[in-house]
Parts: sequence; structure tokens; C-alpha cells
Amino acid sequence: MTTGDRSDDEMLAALAQRDLSALEELYDRYGKVAFSLAYRIVGDRGTAEDVVQDAFLSVWRQATTYRRERGAPRTWLLSIVHHRSIDRLRSTASSGSTIPYEDLPENREDLAKPSIWQQAWNNARGDIVRRALERLPIEQKKSIELAYFSGYTQSEIAALMGVPLGTVKGRMRIGLQKLRAMLASQEIGANS
Repeated sequence: MTTGDRSDDEMLAALAQRDLSALEELYDRYGKVAFSLAYRIVGDRGTAEDVVQDAFLSVWRQATTYRRERGAPRTWLLSIVHHRSIDRLRSTASSGSTIPYEDLPENREDLAKPSIWQQAWNNARGDIVRRALERLPIEQKKSIELAYFSGYTQSEIAALMGVPLGTVKGRMRIGLQKLRAMLASQEIGANS
């Protein structure tokens, strides 16, 4: 078997033995999707590249801690990328800089692999939710997206957007009420 034929589990076992070719193979296999996820969250190409490099370095260092029962290697890697991306955004927020509304990141990556029927249902439901979100005022939409898709707290959203915490709470409350009404009219909210 050549190194390119290794399964994900075999690659991680080789990484745990400090096989550098396994790291190269892992990067070849998942580098693009990792970058895509990081870019989607941080919204900047250079920062996304840094996050991905940091995540693969972390995988190299922590390969011996990987446990199959806690998730597939791909999921483990992408969760590291996700967490590093969020950490990078939080460090940017704590430095006092704010991001314009239109440049705020979104993270809608679903790392789990549902059945084809569940995936079709999720896609249809997701399309309805996205269309409803698009109908909200931009401030309400971004507040909700940052909280529910990117994992920010309301305090962190306030810092990112440069507004008081009470404003974020109000935008989210009103936005969620509007969403609930829109989704109820399409009977998706009650059945999900």
C-alpha cells in the first residue's frame, strides 16, 4: 500500500508515530476544505491561511490524543480549524477593532454527515431559514448569524459590532420574533 492509499485512521496513526508524509497526505486530502471553513469564518484569506497552518500544526502535535470514538479524523481536524478560527476572531474583537456589517463572517458548515433524506430535508429547511434571514434588517440578521452560526456570545457581538450590549439583545429578540413568525407561516418552525 502506498502512502496515498491510507485511510484517515491510518494517517492519524502514522502521525502519532511522527510520520511527516502522513501530515502531507492529510493536508493534500483536507487542506482545501479546512481553508474553506476558516475563510468562511474569518473572512480574510491571509488570516484563514494562518488558521489552517496553525490547525495542521496542532494536529501534528496532538495526533497521539486523537480518539476514534469521539469522531472521524476529518471531523476532528475541522473542529480544530473551527475553534482556531473563532479564537482568531475573538482575539480581533478583544483588540478593540470592529468589522463592518457586510464583512462579518458566517459559519454554516455542517460537519456531521446525515443520511441522504435527512440531508435533503435539512437543505430544504435551510433554504427556507436563509430566505427568512435575508428578509430581516441587516443588524438583526448579522446579530443572529454571529450568535447561532459562529458561536459568539451577545457581549462578543456587541464588541464586534461596536454597539451596546442592550442593542444586541434587542436586535436578537426582535429578529428572532420575526423569524419565528415567518417560519411559522411556512410551518417549518413547528415541525423541526
